Amino acid sequence: MLVAVSGTQYSGYQKLIDILVTKHDFELIDSNVKDPDTIMDYATRYYTKDIVLYCDSLELCTTLEKRPFFVHLSIDSSMKFRMKALMEPSTTTTTTNKDIDKLCNLIDSIDFQSDMIQLYERANVKFKLVHNDDLESLDKVLSEQIKILRNKKPQAPLEFNPPLRPDWDTYFMKLATLAASRSNCMKRKVGCVVVREKRVIATGYNGTPRHLTDCCNGGCPRCNGGNSHELNTCLCLHAEENALLEAGRDRIGNMATLYCDTCPCLTCSVKIVQTGIEEVVYSQSYRMDEASFKVLRDGGVKVRQLSVIDEPRIVIV
Repeated sequence: MLVAVSGTQYSGYQKLIDILVTKHDFELIDSNVKDPDTIMDYATRYYTKDIVLYCDSLELCTTLEKRPFFVHLSIDSSMKFRMKALMEPSTTTTTTNKDIDKLCNLIDSIDFQSDMIQLYERANVKFKLVHNDDLESLDKVLSEQIKILRNKKPQAPLEFNPPLRPDWDTYFMKLATLAASRSNCMKRKVGCVVVREKRVIATGYNGTPRHLTDCCNGGCPRCNGGNSHELNTCLCLHAEENALLEAGRDRIGNMATLYCDTCPCLTCSVKIVQTGIEEVVYSQSYRMDEASFKVLRDGGVKVRQLSVIDEPRIVIV
């Protein structure tokens, strides 16, 4: 795993690097090596090693992002912490009299450059040092994140697995969430994916049927009227319905799994049973859960909830 650490000025990025080196046995790349291709060639040759470097260049980050074993960590801290670090006698600055305006200008002149803003925002894991000013808790939360990023499979603990590579469940749930982004329903965004043998059969999202005006443009009076009841007047198809209609019972076949970012409602659960889906995986609950679960259970459909890690990960310290 190759880890690049970036961070706003005087926020503690050096401490982050020190923890990785001393507590987690990461090899530190010499800070004098600036050429992106040289760093990438070395990291690729030794991709199974844990390597860390300080990154203050968007160009370097963009180059390293091409590799599947790359992870970008950033850190930002409260102004109180940053000012405390900056006021320490050991801090080398061009400011001689510690004037508050000059200190702020010094920080802003670096952190608010266009490239630096983009660099910090592209981090896979963003540490926000808010509640502590001594960095003691950083060791614990960093260790937790490294454990997740090591991504060891129980059946093959010695096998290398790229740190940000999702498992199949997470992968398909992300596809369902992506499908939800196409929703035109005024009530909520829901996405669904039907899968068999790790292959996508169909996707769906909620909204009005084809050829009808989109719900977000007034196509469904019920959704646009602010009435949460009178479901029988709703013109919107649910994500699960769209996916099942797209696939059809014949294409769904045996051993199919339906991934949905919201638990199916009662009417969708009936259709899921009828089309032969064998398992439903969902992430968010819905107010009809109990009734839906009963129908799915009685229909022989397995149901489980999946918690997906948010990306980018924001870790409050």
